[in-house]
Amino acid sequence: MLQRICFGSCAHQKKQEYLLADIAKLKPDLMVYLGDNIYADTKNMRVMREKYGMLSCKKEFRQLLDATHVIATWDDHDYGRDDAGAEYPMKKESKEMFLEFWNEPKNSDRYKHEGVYTSYYYGDSAQRVQIILLDLRTFRTAMLGKEDHYIPNNDPNAAIMDSTEWAWLHAELLKPARIRIIGSSIQFATEHNGWEAWANFPMQQQKMFDMIKETRAAGVIFISGDVHYAELSMQKKDGLYPIYDMTSSGITQVELKAAHNQYRIDRTINTRNFGMLDIDWKQADPTILVRGFDWQAKERIIHSIKLSELQF
Repeated sequence: MLQRICFGSCAHQKKQEYLLADIAKLKPDLMVYLGDNIYADTKNMRVMREKYGMLSCKKEFRQLLDATHVIATWDDHDYGRDDAGAEYPMKKESKEMFLEFWNEPKNSDRYKHEGVYTSYYYGDSAQRVQIILLDLRTFRTAMLGKEDHYIPNNDPNAAIMDSTEWAWLHAELLKPARIRIIGSSIQFATEHNGWEAWANFPMQQQKMFDMIKETRAAGVIFISGDVHYAELSMQKKDGLYPIYDMTSSGITQVELKAAHNQYRIDRTINTRNFGMLDIDWKQADPTILVRGFDWQAKERIIHSIKLSELQF
């Protein structure tokens, strides 16, 4: 049974990652890395391996691995280059190194398809939690505009995931689960603000909303990273329950000024931070407590969601 899930992103291997020790002390059932797990930014795989080695040698990282089960997807910096998509030339080599570092079983489906997307299931049918980790780099169309001033791409052929990953996701959303946590390396439920986000591909963002509606997949909550601050967002679309997106970023990286976001709930955390979901299965209507913690591991964002709210 999965009750406590911690998550975070944006951890530079040359900086102290003391929040990992704080996460370990909370004894989560699972830790989810949402990308930029190292800052590789290279086409040289020897350099990338050295940077993974720096992370693996950190005392606080080893402490985390001893305390809980850890799963991961990637974002641009551990993929290989800032804001990179399908045009990055070393994606296959980078994927092999990513899977090796995170101890992916050799019989995993991740080795059988392009990209690193995958899913996990925890608990029995009454308390089943599905974790879906997306790959938003391998197939993504190049951005329009300049860094921090990107513009929406309304080309119907522009992609954030390819048709194979979309088909896989559709099949996953049809599988039985009470709660579905979708790990997105970039923010999903925010407005367009010039930074990297699903909002730069509005047709793909709408496709996600439509797919949740079409499959009638209940219990979806997004967790995301990338922006170097924490916030909780929520969008409500016609015919669909509220879609929440809890962003936690970063474990070491900090952006002092958050972008405008009309869908934001509560405050932002503009320090080092991590996120947590606590699921209370004891209630007849289970509660998901969404929380964000600051650099001192103090709770700064808190929002309670009844599972009944995430139903059709």
